[in-house]
Amino acid sequence: MKNSIVKLIGIVTLSAGLFTSCSSSDDNNKPSSSFVVNANDFKGTITDGEVVLDAGTTYKLTGKIQVNSGATLTIPAGTVIQGVGGTSAYIAIAQGGKINVNGTAAKPVIMTSGLATKAAGDWGGLVICGKAPINRTTGGGGTAQSEVADLTYGGTIANDNSGSIKFLRIEYAGAAFNTEKEFNALSFFGVGSGTVIENVQAFHGADDGFEFFGGTVNTSNLVAIGNEDDQFDWTEGWSGTNTNWYGKLAFGKGNRGIEADNFELGYANTPIANPTITNMTLIGAGSAADATVYTENQGIKFRRGTKGQVSNVVLSGWKTGIDVENDETIAFVPSALKVSNVLYIADVPTKTKGKKTDGTAADVSAVSVESATATGAGSGVAQPSWAAGWTVGF
Repeated sequence: MKNSIVKLIGIVTLSAGLFTSCSSSDDNNKPSSSFVVNANDFKGTITDGEVVLDAGTTYKLTGKIQVNSGATLTIPAGTVIQGVGGTSAYIAIAQGGKINVNGTAAKPVIMTSGLATKAAGDWGGLVICGKAPINRTTGGGGTAQSEVADLTYGGTIANDNSGSIKFLRIEYAGAAFNTEKEFNALSFFGVGSGTVIENVQAFHGADDGFEFFGGTVNTSNLVAIGNEDDQFDWTEGWSGTNTNWYGKLAFGKGNRGIEADNFELGYANTPIANPTITNMTLIGAGSAADATVYTENQGIKFRRGTKGQVSNVVLSGWKTGIDVENDETIAFVPSALKVSNVLYIADVPTKTKGKKTDGTAADVSAVSVESATATGAGSGVAQPSWAAGWTVGF
C-alpha cells in the first residue's frame, strides 16, 4: 500500500512538472508587448516585445509607428496598412529595432494610401535605420541623423540585423515636408547585411523608390515603377550585393533609373560606395520625352566618386544610357566602375556620356560592355517571372 501511494505521488508530481513545463514554454512563445494596437488609429512607439498584426484587419496609419531597440513589429502575409496622415504617417525602425514582413507571392503585405483618390505622396513610407558603416565622416564608424524620422543611423556593425522583409508592396508613398525634403518609398539608413530584403515593390511614390544611405544591406527582386524621382538611388558609401532589379518610369513624371553617389560632401570619403548588381532592367520615358519634365533623362548616373559592378543589363527609352560625372568617378572606369553585358534594346541614342569636374567632356565609353544576349531582370523590358502575382503597374 505504501509503495502504491509513493508511486501515485510520483506520477502526480511528474505530471504537474510536465504541465508546468508545457505551460511555461507556451507562454514564452507568445508575442508580448506593452504596446496597444488600435487598427483605426495606428500610431505610436513600440518599445518592447513583439507586436504581431492580424492579417484579417486593415490598419489605418494615422501617425508615426516607431519600433525602438529591442522591439519587433511582425506583419503577416496579406496584411494591409493604409496611410492617411501625410508626412505624419510613416513606419520607422530605429537602430536595434526589427521589422518582419512575412508576405508571400499570393498574399503580399501592402502598405498603401488610405485616401479615396490615391496619389503619390499621400503618406510617408518605410524608414529603416541600422548600425552598419556610413561615410559621412571618412573612414566609417560615424553616425548621423536620418533626413526623415530624425533617427540615429550608422556605426561599425556591418552584419547588423534589422529584420526580414519578404513580398512587400509600398504604394503612393513619399509625402513631402518641403521642396527639398520628402520620404522615399523605402529608405535604408545604414542598414546591415544581416537584414533580409526580398521581393519588394515601390509603386508610384513621390520621390525615389529605393534609396540606400550607406550600409551593407543586400537585396533581391526589387521592382520600382512610376516613382516621381529616381527609381533607385544610393549614397554615403553603400556596398551591397543585389540580384534582379526592375525599374520603369510611368505616370508622366520621373527622373533617372539610377542615381548613384559616393557622398556629395566628400567624393573620396571611405568606405566608398561599391555595390554589385546582377540582372537589371531600366525603362525610361523615351529619348524624345519632354525635356522640361524629364530634365535628367539618363538610365544610370554615376557621380561623386562612386564605384560599382553591374552586369546583365537592359536599358530602353533613355536619352543617355550611362552618364559618368566627376573626376573621382571617372578614375574608376573601367575596372572598379563597370557595366558589363549591356543591351541597349531601343531608343537610347547616346549610350555613354562623361563629364569631368571642371565641366569638360570625357570619354567613358569603356564603362559599358555590350551584349546582344543580355536579359536584364529576366525578360528584357517585360515583367520578369519572379515578379508575377504580387506586383502592379507592368
